[in-house]
Amino acid sequence: MKIHFHKYEATGNDFVMIDNRKGTFSFSSAQIQKICDRRFGVGADGLILIEKHPELDFNLNYYNSDGSQSLCGNGSRAAVQMAASLGLLTNKTEFNAYDGAHQAELLNTGIVRLKMNPVTDVKKIGDDYFINTGSPHHLKFVEKVDDYPVFEQGRKIRYSENYKPAGTNVNFIQLLENNSISVRTYERGVEDETYSCGTGVTAASLAASFHGFTSPVQVKVKGGNLSVEFKIGQAGTFGDIFLIGPAKMVFEGDLEL
Repeated sequence: MKIHFHKYEATGNDFVMIDNRKGTFSFSSAQIQKICDRRFGVGADGLILIEKHPELDFNLNYYNSDGSQSLCGNGSRAAVQMAASLGLLTNKTEFNAYDGAHQAELLNTGIVRLKMNPVTDVKKIGDDYFINTGSPHHLKFVEKVDDYPVFEQGRKIRYSENYKPAGTNVNFIQLLENNSISVRTYERGVEDETYSCGTGVTAASLAASFHGFTSPVQVKVKGGNLSVEFKIGQAGTFGDIFLIGPAKMVFEGDLEL
């Protein structure tokens, strides 16, 4: 099977993107793992299919590199860029993703402003937090995130008894000056540290508000810089949440699967 694809990256999170508006493609978990394999496939953190939707501009079908599904904030921003290249939108869009409908806007600078769904439940776990922003995130504040053993500690929390059987993503956050934070992520479904995680950056910014940080929070990740806007509601709830950052095409090609 010959597949035409586009490769996109969003602050270092990389994705294989396929135009599936004709409904031609359906992949098994094993096939998705092969496509995303960095030695035997294209190589990516995830696979995204752009599909038709009966009411909205498009449907975003996202798979982690192990074949599992969740919301991907950075993948959603990349999908908006690709959908624009396919003529499905101009500067504003509404599309369907894993956790329902989302709105997004393409800014003049090539930045995507993605609206996330409201957060209505924040759990405090000792000094840590758990927030679901479309994907589950355990959030831990550390002093020197650049030196922190993200893979080892992230994997330990991801597979801990508290999160069985589904597991969780794990974000390690350092509070910086000027209302900014630095975030590193162990990503469930990739089972490794990724250069960026959109839902994780969003959750980390909301958690930073409990330390006095205000909207917008500026976020540094391995793959670049993002910004998160939000409004604080009652009893630890959040609304009008926006994930803002760049996404661009890297290359396109054909894959034999």
